[in-house]
Amino acid sequence: MNTSLIINLTYIFSAFLFILGLKKLGSPATARKGNLLSSVGMLTAILVTLISKDIVSFKWIMLGMGLGTIIGIAGARLISMTSMPEMVAVLNGFGGIASLFVGWAAYLGNPQLNTFSATTIIISILIGGITFTGSFIAWAKLKEVMTGKPIMFPGQQVVNSLIILGVIAASVLFIRDPNAGLHFLWIVIGVSFLLGVMVVIPIGGADMPVVISLLNSYSGIAACAAGFVMQNNLLIVAGSLVGASGIILTNIMCKAMNRSLSNVLFSGFGSGSSAGSEIEGEAKPINVEDTFMILEAASTVCVVPGYGMAVAQAQHTVRELAEQLEENGCEVKFAIHPVAGRMPGHMNVLLAEANVPYEQLFEMDDVNPIMESVDVCMVIGANDVVNPAAREDEKSPIYGMPVINVDKAQTVIVLKRSLGTGFAGIQNPLFFKDNTRMLLGDAKGSVQGLVAEFKN
Repeated sequence: MNTSLIINLTYIFSAFLFILGLKKLGSPATARKGNLLSSVGMLTAILVTLISKDIVSFKWIMLGMGLGTIIGIAGARLISMTSMPEMVAVLNGFGGIASLFVGWAAYLGNPQLNTFSATTIIISILIGGITFTGSFIAWAKLKEVMTGKPIMFPGQQVVNSLIILGVIAASVLFIRDPNAGLHFLWIVIGVSFLLGVMVVIPIGGADMPVVISLLNSYSGIAACAAGFVMQNNLLIVAGSLVGASGIILTNIMCKAMNRSLSNVLFSGFGSGSSAGSEIEGEAKPINVEDTFMILEAASTVCVVPGYGMAVAQAQHTVRELAEQLEENGCEVKFAIHPVAGRMPGHMNVLLAEANVPYEQLFEMDDVNPIMESVDVCMVIGANDVVNPAAREDEKSPIYGMPVINVDKAQTVIVLKRSLGTGFAGIQNPLFFKDNTRMLLGDAKGSVQGLVAEFKN
């Protein structure tokens, strides 16, 4: 059989595994299998590419794969779930810089380029550079290495516009004469790094999940462009899948916040402002013993997890509490907001890690219609996604954002360290409503106390 045909058939098989794996990632029950299928597809693609192109010594390839495997295992084992958004941002950045290196290497290997090849190289380098530095700024904001507030200065939009015009001009000059355009290529590389920083620093930390999703899409587009540079069909397919899925996820998250992508990127939301109407009322604290008595008498309990649960690493204890409630004859549901946590699917992954049954996880649109019939709604570390100001206060920055209507439950118990604002920096009137009780303190310790009460 023709060698070229075997290679292309193998690429088609790898692409099939990518698509099947992506499909299985849509459900927590099959996500692990989907990840494995995609990994097998990528390994198959790498091996057949190395066999078909005798361009690098295999010992260096094996060394690289070995180091990558060690780093991947260490990252999976040692990095906590609370740091997963930062890890995703870093991985996006490395994907971007890899595409930049591919474009750069393709030019150095053959400066005599036609217009199409020169254009794909510029796209690969430009998007790769933006993704690299933009991802590390997102990492720094999430890690709180730098402030999560939008960093803005007078004339910033003018400066950004001039940077964009400059990179377009340098790109056009390079494409016109790639053989003599090395200095223009250097300009594009440098400006792409700068542009990545400039487009992310004005975005508030509360919007970083959307930014991470968008940068993930950028890394896919950069990989797709690198596929055109290398004339590799599989890399084009893989990059297109990542780019398209990233854009779809970004759109879903924007809809979940009732905001446009342009509003996320350019509005400076998430600056820590406590704007909104003045909140009246007084918070009503409750202790573990009294909370137990309320839960013990409940027939239905809805748990709404948030980033605070992740910080406290309370997911396993929460699952244990849910089991105790079910043994007591209570129906338990988990309500998941699309943007709860600091990355898409953050809460789903945490609860799956704790072996919470998939059938107990419900989306916001499924629980809101039945919330008035819920006896007790437990909010564990969530804030902005349960803020009733999104429905009631037209002055609130999040007005119009779909939220989980926990305030409509018969009783609301909020587990939180303090009455402070959430990641968006907005006060939550839920804490002061008549049917709300505040169980203040470490969420894990509070839930452990409740579990102990049930066992006793």
